[in-house]
Amino acid sequence: MSIMKNRLAATSPLPSTFRPRRAAAAPLLAVAALTLAACTVGPDYRRPDAPVSLTFKEADGWKAATPGDDRPKGAWWAPFGDATLSELLAQVQVSNQNVANYAALYREALALARASQSDLLPSATASLQSTRSRSATSATRSSAYGTTDSISNAHTATASLSWELDIWGKLRRTLEENRASAAASAAELANATLSAQSELAQDYFQVRGLDRRIALYDQTIAAYERYATVIRNKYDEHIASRATLAQANNQLESARSSRLDLVWQRAQLEHAIALLIGKPPADFALAVDAAWVPRLPDIPVGLPTQLLERRPDIAEAERKMAAANAAVGVAVAAYFPDLTLSASAGFQSTVFSRLFSLPNRFWSVGPTLSGTLFDFGATRAGVEQARAAYDAQVATYRQTVLTALGQVEDYLVELRTLDPEIEAQRRAAAAAGESAEVTRDQYEAGMIDYLDVATTQASLLSAQQSLLTLQSTQLVTSVQLIAALGGGWDSQASAGQR
Repeated sequence: MSIMKNRLAATSPLPSTFRPRRAAAAPLLAVAALTLAACTVGPDYRRPDAPVSLTFKEADGWKAATPGDDRPKGAWWAPFGDATLSELLAQVQVSNQNVANYAALYREALALARASQSDLLPSATASLQSTRSRSATSATRSSAYGTTDSISNAHTATASLSWELDIWGKLRRTLEENRASAAASAAELANATLSAQSELAQDYFQVRGLDRRIALYDQTIAAYERYATVIRNKYDEHIASRATLAQANNQLESARSSRLDLVWQRAQLEHAIALLIGKPPADFALAVDAAWVPRLPDIPVGLPTQLLERRPDIAEAERKMAAANAAVGVAVAAYFPDLTLSASAGFQSTVFSRLFSLPNRFWSVGPTLSGTLFDFGATRAGVEQARAAYDAQVATYRQTVLTALGQVEDYLVELRTLDPEIEAQRRAAAAAGESAEVTRDQYEAGMIDYLDVATTQASLLSAQQSLLTLQSTQLVTSVQLIAALGGGWDSQASAGQR
């Protein structure tokens, strides 16, 4: 009781002369003491089990990575060793408008949580009112016909203190709900950032792959042009046939057409990167780098259970589930009455200069108990709705975990298969190159027709293009696997920063 009295005294804006007497305040303070034994209705949150396996199925045979201390944290793209990529990805957090939207929503959620926390404490208000009124009254019998005017003044200064006692835990459950929602919003922001950065990295590696493929076409087209020139000269000298010349021209123009197809693909990927860093496509250009050498980092997979902490979308679903659980408590609290502690004091006078004199003082203090007597099942329906919303969030959480596990397994098996596939394609390209060289020598020796040369040259180009495509796919899938593992985000570290 003494603690409650001190709190009231500390927050009251009134002079000590006009505080309520101890005898008058005693019932109020006794009611406030009930908060010491207040309970919290509704279920306490415990994270439900998720369908997580002990190991990843497709991790069998996965090459051993470096120790866990070297696991990508924060700048997960650093192991790729590409300065241009690092510069672009750093801009996503600053300039990407989708990320900016989620950042604003996170700040909004934090503000809502702070507002809920303030609801647990008393609130004080003050007002000063001054009015002047005029009223007309009928004249008496002895006076002349007519009316008389009556003018009155009223001046009031009031200070009020109000405190809703959270006996049933409704306000605490609301705070718990809003805090969980803020944590979910933080995870949502992290997920949006990771998604945008992952998309940019994938686009970037595809651009670099196209640079190498376009450069290969440039080399091939130059060789085809030399062949076409030689064959035209032979045709003019009646040494080569028209069919041979047509074949050489067809091969040349087909290569030019295929190159142009890659040019517009690169341009569109460049436009996508511009949008991801918040720039108009016209204001952004990514320089061609045909000499770019890919670097494939080791990726530590870890255990499936680590996804629960490292995947921001899983953390978001889990926090939304916690918020839905707290909302059940808020709904259950509607069955019980609200108890509000209020006090007010002030001065009232018809003369402003005498407003703050002792005879014009007034005060009031007392509790207010309010609750619903009957609502035809509305409260019960609200509780059922909250419980159903929680069950829906549990299902969403478990499905999010399953989806994450599936993504990791997919990218693991793809990367594990790409290694031998790339090696096989590299051998195929080498064999195609050897075949093209042999047929070229045979053609120049007059042993075979140019059709055989054109066939082996087309096979070589196809094999080399396929090899570059597979290498690009390997880099893109590596980014997808890192993102599926949660990137550099950690829910525990993120929670410590809030």
